[in-house]
Amino acid sequence: KLGVFVHWGVFSVPAWGSEWFWWHWQGQRDAAYERFVRSRFPPGTSYAEFAPHFTAHDFQPRQWAELFWRAGARYVVLTTKHHEGFTNWGSPRSWNWNSVDIGPHRDLVGELGEALRERNLHYGLYHSLMEWFNPLYLADKKNGFKTQSFVTKKMMPELYDLVVKYKPDLIWSDGDWEAPDSYWNSTSFLAWLYNNSPVKDTVVVNDRWGRGCSCRHGGFYNCADKYKPGTLPDHKWEMCSSIDKLSWGYRSNMSVAEVMDEATIIEELVQTVSLGGNYLLNVGPTKEGVIVPIFQERLLALGRWLDINGEAIYESQPWRVQMENSTDTVWYTSRGPVVYAIFLLWPRDSVLKLCSPIPCPATRVTMLGYAGTLKWQEESPGKGLLITLPHVLPSPVPPKSGWAVKLEGVL
Repeated sequence: KLGVFVHWGVFSVPAWGSEWFWWHWQGQRDAAYERFVRSRFPPGTSYAEFAPHFTAHDFQPRQWAELFWRAGARYVVLTTKHHEGFTNWGSPRSWNWNSVDIGPHRDLVGELGEALRERNLHYGLYHSLMEWFNPLYLADKKNGFKTQSFVTKKMMPELYDLVVKYKPDLIWSDGDWEAPDSYWNSTSFLAWLYNNSPVKDTVVVNDRWGRGCSCRHGGFYNCADKYKPGTLPDHKWEMCSSIDKLSWGYRSNMSVAEVMDEATIIEELVQTVSLGGNYLLNVGPTKEGVIVPIFQERLLALGRWLDINGEAIYESQPWRVQMENSTDTVWYTSRGPVVYAIFLLWPRDSVLKLCSPIPCPATRVTMLGYAGTLKWQEESPGKGLLITLPHVLPSPVPPKSGWAVKLEGVL
């Protein structure tokens, strides 16, 4: 139900604009990016010269794993290679453009994997199929993707290497949109993954395996970044979102106003899970490997909320109604016969009105994090409940958003 996404790479060195820095700077020749490089770096600086400054000096994988575990995450997805082509492990197909040969001189993918597994967290690997400026890819592109030099010599060997070496629980594919799945050899890779790979019985994948695949093929659907379906989809899906509202990679010039607040994060999680989705929340570490305090604070706040309300989230299923028609501030989940109503705003008169559940005389209402049962009455004969909430909020420092009532014996 909840994962943490980590965007980390050479783009964390300029730490400006977004993780698409190289493309905006030299692909699009964006004047703002050209000005930024001119003002901060020596004349003639190339993107490759950022790599030695990607040091990961302060990267402590066990601290990351502890933070993600305390945030309530059950899985973590790390960028093994973004569209810039730099690999966060010692790929033999990426000579001198990987984290073992240059920069950190460490196997970042392996180190984080070990730390996460000590915490029993599932490990997902993000991998970009394309690389913006790889000469082999550019040649294939020029040939209208009728040739596959990049796929056979670079991309596929790396993808197989990742699976065999790190045995991921999840593969989060990206960078597929310029070419069809037949160019990427996606079907043959997926056939191997599910039939012969070391993770064939456990692995799951997303839906970004070629132009037109998204939202149509995949173990689970991403559809689009920050996707919100509005109604209950008929296929497992995931919403990826970022604590920094403007970027996935770290930005040194990020302002507080551009950071998602605790209430918004809880709201996105609740809405996503009510609609049967998983919530993948992103942080971008610094080039030294620090997850900045404001990101840590948001993750820990989410973890504290889940300590109380996790029962309504983990292992839950969508109920017959996902949200109250009258309001988008009350959302439902269920576990077996038990129904949870999660309300994002505390009602002014401390009476929660629920129209959808059908109570019976044996209906029992409790509130997560609060001892004892709550008084309720029928809103109208045979339908709906009016629940009297406790006058004392359930914790000494009330969260800004999100409380859950547990309904037993309702239809």
